[in-house]
Amino acid sequence: MSDLEDLYQEIILDHNRRPRNFGPLPEATHHAEGHNPLCGDHIKVLLRLEDDVVREVKFEGEGCAISKASASLMTTHLKGKKLGAVREAFRAINHLLTSQEDEIPELETLGDVAALQGVRRYPVRVKCASLAWHAADAALDGVVETTTE
Repeated sequence: MSDLEDLYQEIILDHNRRPRNFGPLPEATHHAEGHNPLCGDHIKVLLRLEDDVVREVKFEGEGCAISKASASLMTTHLKGKKLGAVREAFRAINHLLTSQEDEIPELETLGDVAALQGVRRYPVRVKCASLAWHAADAALDGVVETTTE
């Protein structure tokens, strides 16, 4: 394993063991629940938007290490971003997780979220990694429940 792969694995393990922004958000303006029946993941994403900026984002629920780490990484990445940048992040993570290309131009914009790029080698785990992102996207669209099916 390369040094970069080691670093990415450590980031994922750290966010799984000590998830950031985990817990309730009573003042949420948007929320949605995501389900991944294949793995049993259930993640609720809560966002507080103010002037089209994500002021606060948290998640609740249970899931595998990948889904929990991805949700944690997502919350740290989206906090403070304008809605347009959030939508761009959704497109970037989808490309990161599903592209078969060697070069992923979005890597530079994703920061620690880029640690999830190795998941694309395991297609069954892509749904785990994308669940929280789909839930956040659904929440912003006013949809309160989504699934990876």
